[in-house]
Amino acid sequence: MDESYFLRMLAPFSRRTINVSILCAVLGAGLLMLGLLGGGGAIRQSKCQLLAFFSVILAVFVANVASGVVTLAYTSFVEGIMRAFATKMLREDYGTEPMVTKVWNATMSQLSCCGYSSYADFELTAGTLPPSCCRSPTPCNLAEAAHSNMQGCFRAILEMLMKHANIVGGIAAGIGILEIAAMTVSMFLYWHLDNNDG
Repeated sequence: MDESYFLRMLAPFSRRTINVSILCAVLGAGLLMLGLLGGGGAIRQSKCQLLAFFSVILAVFVANVASGVVTLAYTSFVEGIMRAFATKMLREDYGTEPMVTKVWNATMSQLSCCGYSSYADFELTAGTLPPSCCRSPTPCNLAEAAHSNMQGCFRAILEMLMKHANIVGGIAAGIGILEIAAMTVSMFLYWHLDNNDG
């Protein structure tokens, strides 16, 4: 395996990875502060802290709903980016770069698929096609792949993601319910303190 190629291939994403890890650290610190704000407001019976806690949870809830809407709206945009990146890498680097070849072979073998869209992604590559592109055990070529009619990996990946979408949706719904519960409790305490003051 050529590690330098692997690092070159991931170079465009390295800055994003660093940004994501910084974002996770900031979010963790923010959640700690939020917990202290809510807990402190309840213990000290501070209406100001409870209202601040409610406002922050409400903003997070709105951001979660907005991110879900954006994700659904831009799915085709992400699909286009994936298609351009994966197809380019498959056509230009498959068979010449060991790391790319190994990753694609493992993906195609595990998901029983061929290429990103179809076997046609291999038309520009020289030599035989991967064995997963053909149903027969003979060496796989374009004619045999066309006859085998194996689905592209994009559809297989999409089907796999759809199987797990219920789990992701359930987790998101659970988080939303917890956020609504936190807002309800904070408002209950806020109004309870208001009634006690009166």
